[in-house]
Amino acid sequence: MTIEVELTGTVTSPIGFSAGAVYAGIKTYGEGKLDVALLAAECVCTAAATFTRNRLHSAPIHVDRAHLTDGQAQAVVVNAGVANSSTGARGIADGYRMASLVGEKLNLRATDVLVCSTGVIGQFLPMEKIEAGVGAVQLSSASGMDFAQAIMTTDTRPKHGSVRFGPYTIGGCCKGSGMIHPNMATMLAFLTTDAPVEQSFLQRTLSAAVERSFNMVSVDGDTSPSDTAIVLANGLAGGEPIHEGTRWASAFAEGLDALCVHLAREIARDGEGATKLMDVSVRGAASDAEARQLVRELTTSYLLKSAVYGADPNWGRIVAVVGRSTVAVSEPGVSVTLCGHRVFENEGPTSFDPVAVATAMRGDAVSIEVDLGVGSGAASGWGCDLTENYVKINADYHT
Repeated sequence: MTIEVELTGTVTSPIGFSAGAVYAGIKTYGEGKLDVALLAAECVCTAAATFTRNRLHSAPIHVDRAHLTDGQAQAVVVNAGVANSSTGARGIADGYRMASLVGEKLNLRATDVLVCSTGVIGQFLPMEKIEAGVGAVQLSSASGMDFAQAIMTTDTRPKHGSVRFGPYTIGGCCKGSGMIHPNMATMLAFLTTDAPVEQSFLQRTLSAAVERSFNMVSVDGDTSPSDTAIVLANGLAGGEPIHEGTRWASAFAEGLDALCVHLAREIARDGEGATKLMDVSVRGAASDAEARQLVRELTTSYLLKSAVYGADPNWGRIVAVVGRSTVAVSEPGVSVTLCGHRVFENEGPTSFDPVAVATAMRGDAVSIEVDLGVGSGAASGWGCDLTENYVKINADYHT
């Protein structure tokens, strides 16, 4: 089955989901910038999630792990502007209070509400603004885009989409632009489906999709303490429960993969200050794990990212990363292809046209393909170029 991402889709594309957002004054850069958002289902959903491996994780992750012990949830509340991270016992209490506010508003159990916060680390949530914001949100099945916009921080645009397979839909959105080198998922990602997915299968397919998508994107080599990916399955499209070996199992996994890869690419494309997407593929590795390792090393090389920004066909920077990596290589078998042009093979440069390669690199996406020549391991991942604007954005982020 060929599954294509619908670029206009949102978290409310599946039936039975509604969303809403308001500006509560948490973000400091002007009214009209939504910063408190709710996502809710018409019934209790099967739920799964993955979280950051940053050991100093944010307060909302503490709350969500506790609320997901039964594998169920019905709503998500998100604020942008303050991360509620490194805020101790008060931060955890504020996270539980956010869940309770939504539970009271929607007549749900607080334990069926998940919480996410994104923004500046080390600041306490302005709970009076959170409370007012939650109270003011109005839910609608047409407000998926408002939800995607409200979760943004330094993002320049919302990131969203949906896929269909058979009678079912998966919708999603995410935020992320800087502090992107996840060892779990992305900064924040929210996925919804009207398919009746069994919980253990939902968790396995989410974890697998995250490994192939959000875990393969890097902007700057930093991992947020707030990284969270959540999927809610309400089953309202009907049918038999989906689990391993059932009719729609492989299609669900394929659709979830496709949507997560689309969202991951959009994060890299919208990296802080970025002008180009880096699309990196490694094959011929000793294992998939080694291929993934090299992809991440390539997407985080400041020298290579700078060359991509300048449209400089300096393939030596790619070979240097391969050489310094600990992955297994067969030196005579290593080859490098840059924007479709083979630039290195048989231990030396090819007779490529540097002007043609430089011209190709001036587009909004630069592809890099490396063959290590030792095995069948392969992986793909995404990054972005390094520009002056990245420094400017992060020099002024807190002040």
